[in-house]
Amino acid sequence: MTQNGANKDNSAGNERMFVMKCGGSTLTALPDSFFDELRHLQEDGVQPIIVHGGGPAISDNLARLGIQSSFVKGLRVTTEEVLDVVEMTLSGSINKAIVRRIQGSGGKAIGLSGVDGNLITAAPVANSDEVGLVGNVTRVKAEIVAGILALGYIPVIAPLGVDAAGQRYNINADTAAGAVASYMQSPQMIVVTDVPGIMTTLEDGSKKVLPSVTVAGIDQMIGSGEIYGGMIPKVRAAVDCIQGSVSEVVIVDGKEPGVLRRVLSGETIGTRIVRE
Repeated sequence: MTQNGANKDNSAGNERMFVMKCGGSTLTALPDSFFDELRHLQEDGVQPIIVHGGGPAISDNLARLGIQSSFVKGLRVTTEEVLDVVEMTLSGSINKAIVRRIQGSGGKAIGLSGVDGNLITAAPVANSDEVGLVGNVTRVKAEIVAGILALGYIPVIAPLGVDAAGQRYNINADTAAGAVASYMQSPQMIVVTDVPGIMTTLEDGSKKVLPSVTVAGIDQMIGSGEIYGGMIPKVRAAVDCIQGSVSEVVIVDGKEPGVLRRVLSGETIGTRIVRE
């Protein structure tokens, strides 16, 4: 998915818009000040769009129900039984928890999943024989997101998709966020995680945050094994955005004070992924 499928009617005013992806493992650790910052940004005319995950909560619920779950290349193997739990957790629990926290800070938010209004149309991933009902995004109805923004609300989107036959798909949250950013022609995507950014290994074996990396650099780091596991879909989704309409993607730690304003002001924080 690239900019080719983007709705160009949403380009006006998008310099005040950004897409934020928040991992489920990050959610419970985010301080109230983070949501206060979201409210202040909204009051200042900035338009955040949130796409969230919920992996740890999904795993907990699957274990509680005695349902086996595994991963292939960072993607959860998804049967219909697993998908029921994924939808219940993402749409019914995590999504509303985020909405409540935004509203608790005085902000305005509307929660929905990619199934609602056929917001996110999906098709099986190439290795669906390995991972089951995991989808790639084929379209985002940008007009739905734009309509929510026009009403003065922050869209909070759970990463599920649906095809023309009504089949649901589990979509990696990073992939879904990348698609939303490209279809909305947002100039920037912020990936809020529980890590300070992409780590690089120094000659003495120590690790440090990589402040900036190109698309080609990402490919090299994946090839060398320096980027692995759950970080692979994060950076692949970021690269997909860079090749679309987004000028940069920034991976940051959500617990950093004032992190969103600092990114939006251009401060060096986290890892910025750029085209070249």
